[in-house]
Amino acid sequence: MTTSLVAADIGGTHARFALAEIGADGAISLDAPVKMPCADHGSLQMAWDAFGRHVGPLPRAAALAIAAPVRGDTIRMTNNPWIVRRKAIGEALGVDSHILINDFAAVAHAVGVATPAMLAHLAGPDIPLPESGTVSVIGPGTGLGVALLSRNNGTSQIISTEGGHTDFAPLDEIEDRMLARLRKQHDRVSVERIVSGPGFRTIMEVLADIDGVAMPKGDDKALWTLALSGESSLASAALRRFGMCLGSVAGDIALCHGPGPVVIAGGLGLRIGMRLKDLGFHDRFVAKGRYRAIMEDLPIKLVTHPEPGLYGAVSAYAQANPVAR
Repeated sequence: MTTSLVAADIGGTHARFALAEIGADGAISLDAPVKMPCADHGSLQMAWDAFGRHVGPLPRAAALAIAAPVRGDTIRMTNNPWIVRRKAIGEALGVDSHILINDFAAVAHAVGVATPAMLAHLAGPDIPLPESGTVSVIGPGTGLGVALLSRNNGTSQIISTEGGHTDFAPLDEIEDRMLARLRKQHDRVSVERIVSGPGFRTIMEVLADIDGVAMPKGDDKALWTLALSGESSLASAALRRFGMCLGSVAGDIALCHGPGPVVIAGGLGLRIGMRLKDLGFHDRFVAKGRYRAIMEDLPIKLVTHPEPGLYGAVSAYAQANPVAR
């Protein structure tokens, strides 16, 4: 039996929808996703309806991944003004069956069933992810997503976390200045204030102040485009600092979760992923004092699937609804 459903990955900036199928053998297929700016729609239901107008009648099943802690009936998104009421989802979206999970829990589900082709080697020993133990799944985007994949000889448990909201810990004078700058804006500075798409601006501003140069104009997307182009020495220096900070944070999370291997995911993670080898990421990842030798033994992978949130949401639906497989 083949099960048809809608997969949705709702982030702070964009909502992605795709028609999906789960084959009788459990194989997952996704149609081309439709990406919508969340700011263009007043609610999840309105974005859902817009997707329906785009593709036609929708299946009456849904796998929803959302960038928020999934607790209680009323869910307020962290970086998006949408409010989702769990008890109303079936009626609002016109579905008979659905799951709702954290967006990075969905990515961890994708990692749990990933084929070798979906994971590229990034740093550390070039070995497969272990069949037993913990794997930290981390992804910079509008915020910083973190989830834990725990494996035990063929079985997996996914734990969604809010690791992106732990305190930022500067390691040198430049990062001291980054923290001081952000403290003027926020009572508390979490790691996602630095290691995220919007956090890149703070890094650039601090480096511009230090060197006494003008800050480039443009929104966050323009700054990232400039950094990835290599045309600006300031943006290139900021990109390296971003990689260093991400390495520090990823190492801290790996320690908290095990220590165990790390998988980098997400749209921004995919854009900068293989560049991390040259950005000081691994040097910071392993720089954990007495645990350096252990950190050096941990493989670090990069998710290469373009839509792991959608893929993982469907995988989670299949696990929660065995008749769909």
